[in-house]
Amino acid sequence: MTAEPKRASEWTIHGERIVDDTRRAVLSVADVELPDGVRFEQYVLRVPGAAMVVVLDDDERVLMVWRHRFIMKRWVWELPGGYVDQAEDPLTCAAREVEEETGWRPRTMEKLVTFQPMVGTIDQENVIYLARGADPTGTAPDINEAERIEWIPLSDIQQHMTNGTIVGAGSVSGLLAVLLLRASGKL
Repeated sequence: MTAEPKRASEWTIHGERIVDDTRRAVLSVADVELPDGVRFEQYVLRVPGAAMVVVLDDDERVLMVWRHRFIMKRWVWELPGGYVDQAEDPLTCAAREVEEETGWRPRTMEKLVTFQPMVGTIDQENVIYLARGADPTGTAPDINEAERIEWIPLSDIQQHMTNGTIVGAGSVSGLLAVLLLRASGKL
C-alpha cells in the first residue's frame, strides 16, 4: 500500500511531545510547519469521545439538564451525555448517560450527527443521538450531574441559545440538527 501524496495545503508535523497525560486527556505540543515554510508549536488536546442524546417527546419537548459549569462560572441547559468509556459503544454510553443524569430511559435512538468541537486544537469525536420518547425509571437523577431536569419545548430552544443558557457545542449541535429536521419536514 502506498501513501497518498502530500497535498499543497497540508501541514507538516515534525514531532509531538506530551506535556500531560491523565485519565481523561492528553495534552501535547506539536512542532508543525505550514505550506509556506512558517514553523511553530501548536497545543493539541486528545480527549476520549463523548455521546449525547436529544430526547424528544411526543409534544416536541427536549429533555435537558440544568447544571453549573465552573470553568465558565455559569448555569446552563445541556443535553444528557458524557465520555464514552474505552471499548464502549457510543450508543450504549448515550443511553446510560440519559438514565444516570435524568432518571429517564430512552425508547428508541438513532444517530443524529457526529462532530469535532475544536478541529484546530482538540481531537474528540462527539456523537449525538435522537431518542424519540422516554420512560421514567423511578430513580433519582445524579446530583453531581444536574440541579434539575426539565422538558423544554423545542420552540423555546432558539431563545435559550440567544439568551446564552444553551451554549455547549454538543447541545447546540444536536439541537440545531433537530431544528433543521423539523424545518425540512423530516422530524
